[in-house]
Amino acid sequence: MVGSIHFRRALRKAATDPYRPADSRNQSVAMSSGENIGLVNGQPKYPRKGVWRQFCEVLGSKNYSAGNDSDSNIIRALAPTILATKITLYSNYVNFLLVFVPLGIVGGFLGWNPSLVFFLNFLAVVPLAAVLSFATEEISLKVGETLGGLLNATFGNAVELIVSIVALKNGELRIVQSSMLGSILSNMLLVLGCCFLAGGIHNRRTGTAVGIEQSFNSTVASTMSSLLAVAAATLIIPATLYAALASSSENTQNGIQLLSHGTAIILLVLYVLYLTFQLSTHSALFDTEALVQEIEDVENEPEETHIRTWPAIIVLVIVTIAVAICAEYLVDSIDAIVATVHISKTFIGLILLPIVGNAAEHATAIVVAVRDKMDLAMGVAIGSSLQIALLVTPSLVILGWIIGQPLSLRFETFETMVFFLSVLVVTYVIQDGKSNYLEGAMLLGLYLIIALAFLVYPDDAGNFFPETSEISSFARSLIGR
Repeated sequence: MVGSIHFRRALRKAATDPYRPADSRNQSVAMSSGENIGLVNGQPKYPRKGVWRQFCEVLGSKNYSAGNDSDSNIIRALAPTILATKITLYSNYVNFLLVFVPLGIVGGFLGWNPSLVFFLNFLAVVPLAAVLSFATEEISLKVGETLGGLLNATFGNAVELIVSIVALKNGELRIVQSSMLGSILSNMLLVLGCCFLAGGIHNRRTGTAVGIEQSFNSTVASTMSSLLAVAAATLIIPATLYAALASSSENTQNGIQLLSHGTAIILLVLYVLYLTFQLSTHSALFDTEALVQEIEDVENEPEETHIRTWPAIIVLVIVTIAVAICAEYLVDSIDAIVATVHISKTFIGLILLPIVGNAAEHATAIVVAVRDKMDLAMGVAIGSSLQIALLVTPSLVILGWIIGQPLSLRFETFETMVFFLSVLVVTYVIQDGKSNYLEGAMLLGLYLIIALAFLVYPDDAGNFFPETSEISSFARSLIGR
Protein backbone atom coordinates (compact mmCIF):
# COMPACT_ATOMS: atom_id res chain seq x y z
CA MET A 1 0.00 0.00 0.00
CA VAL A 2 1.27 3.43 -0.96
CA GLY A 3 1.04 6.40 1.31
CA SER A 4 2.97 8.54 3.72
CA ILE A 5 5.05 7.11 6.53
CA HIS A 6 2.53 8.49 9.00
CA PHE A 7 -0.27 6.65 7.23
CA ARG A 8 1.64 3.38 7.63
CA ARG A 9 2.31 4.04 11.29
CA ALA A 10 -1.33 4.96 11.90
CA LEU A 11 -2.46 1.78 10.18
CA ARG A 12 -0.21 -0.43 12.28
CA LYS A 13 -1.10 1.41 15.49
CA ALA A 14 -4.83 1.22 14.78
CA ALA A 15 -4.73 -2.51 14.12
CA THR A 16 -2.47 -3.96 16.77
CA ASP A 17 0.95 -3.59 18.27
CA PRO A 18 1.63 -6.95 19.86
CA TYR A 19 5.16 -6.18 20.97
CA ARG A 20 4.50 -2.84 22.67
CA PRO A 21 4.21 -2.97 26.50
CA ALA A 22 1.15 -1.51 28.16
CA ASP A 23 3.11 1.53 29.34
CA SER A 24 6.27 1.87 27.31
CA ARG A 25 7.26 5.16 28.99
CA ASN A 26 7.48 3.54 32.41
CA GLN A 27 9.25 0.50 31.07
CA SER A 28 11.78 2.11 28.76
CA VAL A 29 14.43 2.62 31.44
CA ALA A 30 13.88 -0.70 33.13
CA MET A 31 13.89 -2.67 29.92
CA SER A 32 17.10 -1.07 28.65
CA SER A 33 19.20 -2.24 31.55
CA GLY A 34 20.95 -5.56 31.60
CA GLU A 35 20.38 -5.75 35.34
CA ASN A 36 16.77 -6.61 34.61
CA ILE A 37 17.41 -9.77 32.62
CA GLY A 38 15.10 -12.29 34.18
CA LEU A 39 12.76 -9.56 35.44
CA VAL A 40 9.24 -8.97 34.22
CA ASN A 41 8.28 -5.33 33.64
CA GLY A 42 11.33 -4.21 35.63
CA GLN A 43 10.05 -5.76 38.86
CA PRO A 44 12.07 -8.48 40.63
CA LYS A 45 10.40 -11.83 40.30
CA TYR A 46 13.15 -14.43 40.22
CA PRO A 47 16.74 -14.48 41.48
CA ARG A 48 19.63 -14.62 39.04
CA LYS A 49 19.35 -17.63 36.78
CA GLY A 50 21.74 -19.78 34.83
CA VAL A 51 23.04 -18.74 31.43
CA TRP A 52 20.79 -20.97 29.36
CA ARG A 53 17.68 -20.18 31.37
CA GLN A 54 18.39 -16.48 30.87
CA PHE A 55 18.93 -17.10 27.18
CA CYS A 56 15.60 -18.93 26.80
CA GLU A 57 13.69 -16.28 28.73
CA VAL A 58 15.27 -13.39 26.83
CA LEU A 59 14.43 -15.01 23.49
CA GLY A 60 11.06 -16.42 24.48
CA SER A 61 9.29 -13.49 26.11
CA LYS A 62 8.69 -10.03 24.79
CA ASN A 63 8.80 -8.67 28.35
CA TYR A 64 12.41 -9.64 28.97
CA SER A 65 15.15 -7.20 28.08
CA ALA A 66 18.20 -8.38 26.20
CA GLY A 67 20.43 -5.87 28.00
CA ASN A 68 24.12 -5.43 27.35
CA ASP A 69 25.18 -5.53 31.02
CA SER A 70 24.45 -9.17 31.77
CA ASP A 71 26.88 -11.19 33.87
CA SER A 72 26.93 -13.71 31.07
CA ASN A 73 29.34 -13.04 28.22
CA ILE A 74 27.18 -15.18 25.94
CA ILE A 75 24.01 -13.19 26.62
CA ARG A 76 25.89 -9.90 26.35
CA ALA A 77 27.40 -10.82 22.98
CA LEU A 78 24.12 -12.06 21.56
CA ALA A 79 21.95 -9.32 23.09
CA PRO A 80 21.56 -7.06 20.00
CA THR A 81 20.81 -9.99 17.71
CA ILE A 82 18.37 -11.49 20.19
CA LEU A 83 16.58 -8.18 20.64
CA ALA A 84 16.20 -7.55 16.90
CA THR A 85 15.07 -11.14 16.32
CA LYS A 86 12.57 -11.03 19.15
CA ILE A 87 11.03 -7.74 18.06
CA THR A 88 10.78 -8.93 14.47
CA LEU A 89 9.12 -12.20 15.48
CA TYR A 90 6.57 -10.37 17.64
CA SER A 91 5.79 -7.86 14.89
CA ASN A 92 2.85 -9.84 13.49
CA TYR A 93 0.66 -12.75 14.54
CA VAL A 94 1.27 -14.68 11.31
CA ASN A 95 4.99 -14.99 12.02
CA PHE A 96 4.47 -18.40 13.59
CA LEU A 97 4.33 -19.62 9.98
CA LEU A 98 8.04 -18.81 9.65
CA VAL A 99 8.73 -22.44 10.57
CA PHE A 100 7.68 -23.31 7.01
CA VAL A 101 10.48 -21.19 5.49
CA PRO A 102 13.34 -23.65 6.14
CA LEU A 103 11.03 -26.58 5.39
CA GLY A 104 10.07 -25.11 2.02
CA ILE A 105 13.65 -24.30 1.07
CA VAL A 106 14.97 -27.70 2.15
CA GLY A 107 12.10 -29.46 0.40
CA GLY A 108 12.77 -27.63 -2.84
CA PHE A 109 16.52 -28.21 -2.63
CA LEU A 110 16.17 -31.94 -1.92
CA GLY A 111 13.51 -32.45 -4.58
CA TRP A 112 10.60 -33.49 -2.37
CA ASN A 113 7.16 -34.10 -3.82
CA PRO A 114 6.31 -31.00 -5.91
CA SER A 115 2.86 -30.69 -4.35
CA LEU A 116 4.41 -30.67 -0.87
CA VAL A 117 7.04 -28.16 -1.98
CA PHE A 118 4.31 -25.88 -3.36
CA PHE A 119 2.31 -26.13 -0.12
CA LEU A 120 5.32 -25.46 2.15
CA ASN A 121 6.56 -22.48 0.17
CA PHE A 122 3.01 -21.16 -0.22
CA LEU A 123 2.74 -20.98 3.58
CA ALA A 124 6.30 -19.69 3.94
CA VAL A 125 5.71 -16.60 1.82
CA VAL A 126 2.86 -15.37 4.06
CA PRO A 127 4.98 -14.48 7.14
CA LEU A 128 7.90 -13.37 4.97
CA ALA A 129 5.62 -10.74 3.44
CA ALA A 130 4.66 -9.53 6.92
CA VAL A 131 8.31 -9.30 8.06
CA LEU A 132 9.24 -7.51 4.83
CA SER A 133 6.54 -4.92 5.47
CA PHE A 134 7.67 -4.50 9.09
CA ALA A 135 11.33 -3.99 8.16
CA THR A 136 10.38 -1.49 5.45
CA GLU A 137 8.36 0.59 7.90
CA GLU A 138 11.15 0.53 10.47
CA ILE A 139 13.65 1.83 7.91
CA SER A 140 11.16 4.42 6.61
CA LEU A 141 10.86 6.00 10.05
CA LYS A 142 14.59 6.73 10.04
CA VAL A 143 15.22 7.97 6.51
CA GLY A 144 12.62 10.73 6.29
CA GLU A 145 9.31 11.32 4.55
CA THR A 146 10.52 11.43 0.94
CA LEU A 147 12.85 8.43 0.95
CA GLY A 148 10.50 6.59 3.28
CA GLY A 149 7.63 7.08 0.84
CA LEU A 150 9.85 5.76 -1.94
CA LEU A 151 10.71 2.68 0.14
CA ASN A 152 7.03 2.05 0.85
CA ALA A 153 6.26 2.41 -2.85
CA THR A 154 9.07 0.02 -3.75
CA PHE A 155 8.48 -2.67 -1.14
CA GLY A 156 4.72 -2.19 -0.63
CA ASN A 157 3.97 -5.11 -2.95
CA ALA A 158 7.46 -6.60 -3.01
CA VAL A 159 6.30 -10.20 -2.61
CA GLU A 160 4.02 -10.08 -5.65
CA LEU A 161 6.82 -8.37 -7.56
CA ILE A 162 9.43 -10.98 -6.59
CA VAL A 163 7.15 -13.93 -7.38
CA SER A 164 6.27 -12.36 -10.73
CA ILE A 165 9.91 -11.64 -11.56
CA VAL A 166 10.79 -15.29 -10.89
CA ALA A 167 7.89 -16.43 -13.08
CA LEU A 168 8.87 -13.92 -15.77
CA LYS A 169 12.46 -15.17 -15.74
CA ASN A 170 11.17 -18.73 -16.19
CA GLY A 171 8.94 -17.70 -19.09
CA GLU A 172 5.68 -18.27 -17.18
CA LEU A 173 3.93 -15.30 -18.76
CA ARG A 174 0.43 -16.57 -17.97
CA ILE A 175 1.35 -16.81 -14.29
CA VAL A 176 2.69 -13.26 -14.33
CA GLN A 177 -0.39 -11.80 -16.01
CA SER A 178 -2.91 -13.72 -13.94
CA SER A 179 -1.13 -12.99 -10.64
CA MET A 180 -1.13 -9.25 -11.37
CA LEU A 181 -4.80 -9.28 -12.30
CA GLY A 182 -5.58 -11.52 -9.33
CA SER A 183 -3.81 -9.19 -6.90
CA ILE A 184 -5.87 -6.25 -8.13
CA LEU A 185 -9.14 -8.18 -7.91
CA SER A 186 -8.21 -9.58 -4.51
CA ASN A 187 -7.66 -6.10 -3.08
CA MET A 188 -10.67 -4.52 -4.79
CA LEU A 189 -13.23 -7.23 -4.10
CA LEU A 190 -12.03 -9.69 -1.45
CA VAL A 191 -10.27 -7.32 0.96
CA LEU A 192 -12.61 -4.37 0.48
CA GLY A 193 -15.61 -6.69 0.68
CA CYS A 194 -14.36 -8.22 3.94
CA CYS A 195 -13.73 -4.73 5.34
CA PHE A 196 -17.24 -3.56 4.48
CA LEU A 197 -18.83 -6.78 5.71
CA ALA A 198 -16.94 -7.12 9.00
CA GLY A 199 -17.05 -3.41 9.76
CA GLY A 200 -20.72 -3.16 8.86
CA ILE A 201 -21.78 -6.13 10.98
CA HIS A 202 -19.70 -5.05 13.99
CA ASN A 203 -20.83 -1.44 13.92
CA ARG A 204 -24.41 -2.48 13.23
CA ARG A 205 -24.28 -4.53 16.42
CA THR A 206 -22.53 -1.91 18.54
CA GLY A 207 -24.06 1.16 16.94
CA THR A 208 -20.73 3.00 16.95
CA ALA A 209 -20.88 4.18 13.33
CA VAL A 210 -22.93 7.24 12.47
CA GLY A 211 -26.28 6.17 11.05
CA ILE A 212 -25.14 2.54 11.33
CA GLU A 213 -23.13 3.13 8.15
CA GLN A 214 -19.41 3.62 8.00
CA SER A 215 -18.04 6.61 6.11
CA PHE A 216 -14.80 7.39 4.33
CA ASN A 217 -13.33 10.15 2.20
CA SER A 218 -15.43 10.24 -0.98
CA THR A 219 -12.91 12.50 -2.75
CA VAL A 220 -10.17 9.93 -2.29
CA ALA A 221 -12.53 7.17 -3.39
CA SER A 222 -13.45 9.10 -6.54
CA THR A 223 -9.79 9.75 -7.42
CA MET A 224 -8.81 6.14 -6.87
CA SER A 225 -11.74 4.76 -8.84
CA SER A 226 -10.88 7.08 -11.75
CA LEU A 227 -7.32 5.77 -11.79
CA LEU A 228 -8.61 2.20 -11.68
CA ALA A 229 -10.81 2.98 -14.68
CA VAL A 230 -7.72 4.22 -16.54
CA ALA A 231 -5.92 1.00 -15.60
CA ALA A 232 -8.86 -1.02 -16.93
CA ALA A 233 -8.74 0.95 -20.18
CA THR A 234 -5.06 0.08 -20.61
CA LEU A 235 -6.04 -3.60 -20.67
CA ILE A 236 -9.11 -3.17 -22.86
CA ILE A 237 -7.27 -1.25 -25.60
CA PRO A 238 -4.61 -3.92 -26.36
CA ALA A 239 -7.21 -6.72 -26.24
CA THR A 240 -9.53 -4.80 -28.57
CA LEU A 241 -6.70 -3.95 -30.95
CA TYR A 242 -5.64 -7.58 -31.11
CA ALA A 243 -9.20 -8.66 -31.88
CA ALA A 244 -9.55 -5.95 -34.53
CA LEU A 245 -6.40 -7.04 -36.33
CA ALA A 246 -7.65 -10.64 -36.36
CA SER A 247 -4.21 -11.95 -37.14
CA SER A 248 -1.46 -13.77 -35.31
CA SER A 249 1.29 -12.56 -37.61
CA GLU A 250 4.65 -11.40 -36.34
CA ASN A 251 3.79 -7.81 -37.24
CA THR A 252 0.66 -7.99 -35.07
CA GLN A 253 2.63 -9.33 -32.11
CA ASN A 254 5.27 -6.64 -32.56
CA GLY A 255 2.57 -3.98 -32.68
CA ILE A 256 1.02 -5.26 -29.44
CA GLN A 257 4.45 -5.27 -27.77
CA LEU A 258 5.10 -1.70 -28.92
CA LEU A 259 1.72 -0.61 -27.57
CA SER A 260 2.39 -2.40 -24.26
CA HIS A 261 5.82 -0.85 -23.80
CA GLY A 262 4.55 2.65 -24.53
CA THR A 263 1.53 2.17 -22.26
CA ALA A 264 3.74 0.86 -19.45
CA ILE A 265 5.89 3.99 -19.57
CA ILE A 266 2.80 6.22 -19.52
CA LEU A 267 1.38 4.32 -16.53
CA LEU A 268 4.62 4.77 -14.60
CA VAL A 269 4.48 8.51 -15.29
CA LEU A 270 0.85 8.57 -14.09
CA TYR A 271 1.89 6.75 -10.93
CA VAL A 272 4.56 9.35 -10.17
CA LEU A 273 2.01 12.11 -10.77
CA TYR A 274 -0.45 10.32 -8.49
CA LEU A 275 2.13 10.16 -5.69
CA THR A 276 2.89 13.86 -6.15
CA PHE A 277 -0.83 14.65 -6.14
CA GLN A 278 -1.48 12.58 -3.01
CA LEU A 279 1.56 13.41 -0.91
CA SER A 280 2.40 16.96 -1.99
CA THR A 281 0.26 19.24 -4.12
CA HIS A 282 -3.21 18.05 -3.05
CA SER A 283 -2.49 16.22 0.18
CA ALA A 284 -5.29 18.13 1.94
CA LEU A 285 -7.87 16.34 -0.23
CA PHE A 286 -6.74 13.03 1.20
CA ASP A 287 -6.95 14.13 4.84
CA THR A 288 -10.26 13.52 6.55
CA GLU A 289 -10.77 14.67 10.11
CA ALA A 290 -10.61 11.11 11.40
CA LEU A 291 -7.46 10.26 9.48
CA VAL A 292 -5.77 13.52 10.47
CA GLN A 293 -6.55 12.82 14.13
CA GLU A 294 -5.18 9.29 13.85
CA ILE A 295 -1.96 10.55 12.23
CA GLU A 296 -1.62 13.35 14.80
CA ASP A 297 -1.90 10.80 17.58
CA VAL A 298 1.02 8.95 16.03
CA GLU A 299 3.07 12.10 15.49
CA ASN A 300 2.56 13.18 19.11
CA GLU A 301 4.15 9.96 20.30
CA PRO A 302 7.93 9.80 20.65
CA GLU A 303 9.56 9.34 17.25
CA GLU A 304 11.15 5.95 17.74
CA THR A 305 11.69 2.75 15.88
CA HIS A 306 11.52 -0.68 17.40
CA ILE A 307 14.79 -1.86 15.91
CA ARG A 308 17.74 0.17 14.69
CA THR A 309 18.35 1.03 11.08
CA TRP A 310 21.12 -1.43 10.27
CA PRO A 311 19.39 -4.44 11.87
CA ALA A 312 16.26 -3.49 9.93
CA ILE A 313 18.26 -3.30 6.69
CA ILE A 314 19.80 -6.70 7.43
CA VAL A 315 16.33 -8.15 8.10
CA LEU A 316 15.07 -6.60 4.85
CA VAL A 317 17.91 -8.11 2.82
CA ILE A 318 17.64 -11.56 4.42
CA VAL A 319 13.86 -11.70 4.02
CA THR A 320 14.05 -10.50 0.40
CA ILE A 321 16.52 -13.30 -0.38
CA ALA A 322 14.30 -15.82 1.42
CA VAL A 323 11.24 -14.65 -0.54
CA ALA A 324 13.18 -15.02 -3.80
CA ILE A 325 14.25 -18.58 -2.92
CA CYS A 326 10.76 -19.62 -1.80
CA ALA A 327 9.25 -17.98 -4.89
CA GLU A 328 11.66 -19.91 -7.12
CA TYR A 329 10.59 -23.25 -5.66
CA LEU A 330 6.94 -22.15 -5.62
CA VAL A 331 6.93 -21.28 -9.31
CA ASP A 332 8.93 -24.38 -10.27
CA SER A 333 6.32 -26.62 -8.62
CA ILE A 334 3.31 -25.04 -10.37
CA ASP A 335 3.47 -27.38 -13.37
CA ALA A 336 3.35 -30.39 -11.05
CA ILE A 337 0.36 -28.91 -9.20
CA VAL A 338 -1.45 -28.34 -12.50
CA ALA A 339 -0.82 -31.95 -13.52
CA THR A 340 -1.71 -33.39 -10.10
CA VAL A 341 -4.71 -31.33 -9.00
CA HIS A 342 -5.85 -30.55 -12.57
CA ILE A 343 -6.42 -26.85 -12.02
CA SER A 344 -5.28 -24.24 -14.51
CA LYS A 345 -2.26 -21.99 -14.16
CA THR A 346 -4.63 -19.07 -14.54
CA PHE A 347 -6.55 -20.11 -11.42
CA ILE A 348 -3.33 -20.54 -9.44
CA GLY A 349 -2.04 -17.13 -10.47
CA LEU A 350 -5.32 -15.28 -10.19
CA ILE A 351 -6.75 -16.78 -7.00
CA LEU A 352 -4.08 -18.63 -4.99
CA LEU A 353 -0.90 -16.58 -5.38
CA PRO A 354 -2.47 -13.20 -4.44
CA ILE A 355 -3.42 -14.68 -1.06
CA VAL A 356 0.19 -15.09 0.02
CA GLY A 357 1.40 -11.65 -1.01
CA ASN A 358 -0.38 -9.41 1.48
CA ALA A 359 -2.28 -11.75 3.80
CA ALA A 360 -1.02 -9.99 6.93
CA GLU A 361 -1.79 -6.50 5.61
CA HIS A 362 -5.21 -7.65 4.44
CA ALA A 363 -5.98 -8.92 7.94
CA THR A 364 -4.86 -5.55 9.31
CA ALA A 365 -7.26 -3.76 6.95
CA ILE A 366 -10.16 -5.85 8.22
CA VAL A 367 -9.21 -5.15 11.85
CA VAL A 368 -9.12 -1.38 11.35
CA ALA A 369 -12.44 -1.56 9.47
CA VAL A 370 -14.01 -3.26 12.47
CA ARG A 371 -12.63 -0.41 14.58
CA ASP A 372 -14.46 2.06 12.31
CA LYS A 373 -11.34 3.50 10.68
CA MET A 374 -12.47 3.11 7.11
CA ASP A 375 -10.05 5.57 5.53
CA LEU A 376 -7.16 3.40 6.67
CA ALA A 377 -8.89 0.27 5.37
CA MET A 378 -9.67 1.92 2.04
CA GLY A 379 -6.07 3.04 1.76
CA VAL A 380 -4.89 -0.55 2.02
CA ALA A 381 -7.47 -2.14 -0.29
CA ILE A 382 -7.79 0.38 -3.12
CA GLY A 383 -4.30 1.81 -2.66
CA SER A 384 -2.69 -1.59 -3.14
CA SER A 385 -4.78 -2.19 -6.26
CA LEU A 386 -3.56 1.09 -7.72
CA GLN A 387 0.04 0.30 -6.89
CA ILE A 388 -0.14 -3.03 -8.68
CA ALA A 389 -1.98 -1.58 -11.68
CA LEU A 390 0.12 1.57 -12.12
CA LEU A 391 3.53 0.50 -10.80
CA VAL A 392 4.09 -3.25 -10.52
CA THR A 393 2.45 -4.39 -13.77
CA PRO A 394 4.07 -1.79 -16.06
CA SER A 395 7.42 -2.36 -14.30
CA LEU A 396 7.19 -6.06 -15.15
CA VAL A 397 6.39 -5.22 -18.78
CA ILE A 398 9.49 -3.01 -18.94
CA LEU A 399 11.58 -5.71 -17.23
CA GLY A 400 10.34 -8.30 -19.72
CA TRP A 401 11.34 -5.93 -22.51
CA ILE A 402 14.85 -5.70 -21.04
CA ILE A 403 15.42 -9.44 -20.50
CA GLY A 404 13.76 -10.51 -23.75
CA GLN A 405 10.51 -11.96 -22.40
CA PRO A 406 7.49 -10.86 -24.52
CA LEU A 407 5.24 -9.86 -21.63
CA SER A 408 2.49 -7.54 -22.83
CA LEU A 409 -0.62 -5.83 -21.53
CA ARG A 410 -2.79 -7.90 -23.86
CA PHE A 411 -4.88 -10.00 -21.52
CA GLU A 412 -7.48 -12.45 -22.76
CA THR A 413 -10.89 -10.96 -23.52
CA PHE A 414 -12.60 -12.76 -20.65
CA GLU A 415 -10.00 -11.55 -18.13
CA THR A 416 -10.25 -8.00 -19.44
CA MET A 417 -14.03 -7.95 -19.13
CA VAL A 418 -13.85 -9.36 -15.60
CA PHE A 419 -11.47 -6.57 -14.60
CA PHE A 420 -13.60 -3.89 -16.24
CA LEU A 421 -16.83 -5.09 -14.61
CA SER A 422 -15.11 -5.32 -11.22
CA VAL A 423 -13.88 -1.74 -11.48
CA LEU A 424 -17.37 -0.66 -12.52
CA VAL A 425 -19.00 -2.34 -9.51
CA VAL A 426 -16.42 -1.01 -7.04
CA THR A 427 -16.82 2.51 -8.44
CA TYR A 428 -20.58 2.44 -7.88
CA VAL A 429 -20.18 1.00 -4.39
CA ILE A 430 -17.67 3.55 -3.06
CA GLN A 431 -18.82 6.70 -4.87
CA ASP A 432 -21.08 7.87 -2.01
CA GLY A 433 -18.35 7.63 0.64
CA LYS A 434 -20.39 5.24 2.78
CA SER A 435 -20.38 1.49 3.30
CA ASN A 436 -22.43 -1.21 4.99
CA TYR A 437 -22.42 -4.98 5.33
CA LEU A 438 -24.69 -5.47 2.29
CA GLU A 439 -22.19 -3.76 -0.01
CA GLY A 440 -19.46 -5.90 1.49
CA ALA A 441 -21.47 -9.04 0.78
CA MET A 442 -21.99 -7.87 -2.80
CA LEU A 443 -18.25 -7.46 -3.38
CA LEU A 444 -17.47 -10.82 -1.78
CA GLY A 445 -20.18 -12.49 -3.84
CA LEU A 446 -18.74 -11.05 -7.04
CA TYR A 447 -15.25 -12.25 -6.10
CA LEU A 448 -16.53 -15.78 -5.42
CA ILE A 449 -18.34 -15.82 -8.78
CA ILE A 450 -15.12 -14.76 -10.51
CA ALA A 451 -13.19 -17.46 -8.64
CA LEU A 452 -15.68 -20.10 -9.78
CA ALA A 453 -15.47 -18.81 -13.35
CA PHE A 454 -11.69 -19.12 -13.39
CA LEU A 455 -11.93 -22.55 -11.79
CA VAL A 456 -13.55 -23.81 -15.00
CA TYR A 457 -11.52 -21.48 -17.23
CA PRO A 458 -8.87 -23.47 -19.14
CA ASP A 459 -5.41 -22.15 -19.93
CA ASP A 460 -6.02 -22.59 -23.67
CA ALA A 461 -9.20 -20.52 -23.69
CA GLY A 462 -7.39 -17.75 -25.53
CA ASN A 463 -6.37 -19.93 -28.46
CA PHE A 464 -7.21 -18.76 -31.95
CA PHE A 465 -9.75 -21.59 -32.29
CA PRO A 466 -11.89 -21.17 -29.16
CA GLU A 467 -14.29 -23.90 -30.21
CA THR A 468 -11.59 -26.44 -29.35
CA SER A 469 -11.23 -25.17 -25.77
CA GLU A 470 -13.03 -26.98 -22.98
CA ILE A 471 -13.55 -26.35 -19.31
CA SER A 472 -10.66 -27.28 -17.04
CA SER A 473 -10.16 -30.94 -16.16
CA PHE A 474 -10.69 -30.12 -12.48
CA ALA A 475 -14.14 -28.72 -13.29
CA ARG A 476 -14.93 -31.78 -15.42
CA SER A 477 -14.05 -34.02 -12.49
CA LEU A 478 -16.45 -32.07 -10.26
CA ILE A 479 -19.37 -32.56 -12.64
CA GLY A 480 -18.44 -36.19 -13.29
CA ARG A 481 -17.43 -35.90 -16.96
